[in-house]
Amino acid sequence: MRKYLALLPALVWISVGQGQAQEEESISDPDSSGVVNNRLLPTSTPVLLFSDAEDDLKEEKKSKKKKRKKNVYFGERTKKTLIKSSFRDQVTYQVFHFTLTKKEPDPYIRDIYWYDSKNKAVKKSGYNPSRGYLLHGPYERRIGEQVVETGMYYYGTKHGRWMTFDGKNILQDKRHYDEGWPKDSRITYYNRGERKIEKLTPIEYELEEGNFYHFYPDGQVAVTGEYSYGEKVGLWTEYWPTETEKTVKKREIQYQSEAFTNGYKPYIRAEWDKEGNLIYRHN
Repeated sequence: MRKYLALLPALVWISVGQGQAQEEESISDPDSSGVVNNRLLPTSTPVLLFSDAEDDLKEEKKSKKKKRKKNVYFGERTKKTLIKSSFRDQVTYQVFHFTLTKKEPDPYIRDIYWYDSKNKAVKKSGYNPSRGYLLHGPYERRIGEQVVETGMYYYGTKHGRWMTFDGKNILQDKRHYDEGWPKDSRITYYNRGERKIEKLTPIEYELEEGNFYHFYPDGQVAVTGEYSYGEKVGLWTEYWPTETEKTVKKREIQYQSEAFTNGYKPYIRAEWDKEGNLIYRHN
């Protein structure tokens, strides 16, 4: 009896250790659960998409006629700054505005532009509110004294008209955006009158470019993925329709990491059941 009692602490320790090991394995295994905890993942269709940009620009033009408060854009106070960089004999200036308001980026938009105050750089991915600020207001890029790019930002997204010029001040490109979405983006509806969006396909230069979304009729996300130069790239994810607030992955399909990768064959990376339990993983 004493022998068994002496073994008990060791057995308890082994049991606890195994439990911790299993828990750590579950945490370290990204496929162990299909339940999505990413707070930035859209859980319903975007609201008022493509409806307010022109009105915003009209209001912006009206406000220009009035005496505008200095460094205030779309009702938001901003700070103006300049970044100077040199390469060989060429000096580039970026003049832009940013807001101190900590606003969560739009999860539907792929490119979120922000000012990395520590590294003194403008970036379009990896936004971290503890490291920088969303661009908001007019932007201008110059090479020497020559303006080569102008546009407007709205909480980190390109908004309104953007233009680029060559070294002789000749217009090279003009694009229009609505809070980060290219104006030529294609939308299909389940019910256009009720604005029930089925698919959002970003289009630039008549090619798919950017984040793609497919929604269920009730607004839940059905598929997310990315296009580059008209081709599917990266990881595309399908989701189960649910009656709860949880978002559960159904299948992940891996496409080429870059467009025009010859000979690449897409494959199913993993699958989950409706409860989020892993049922298949590609080896």
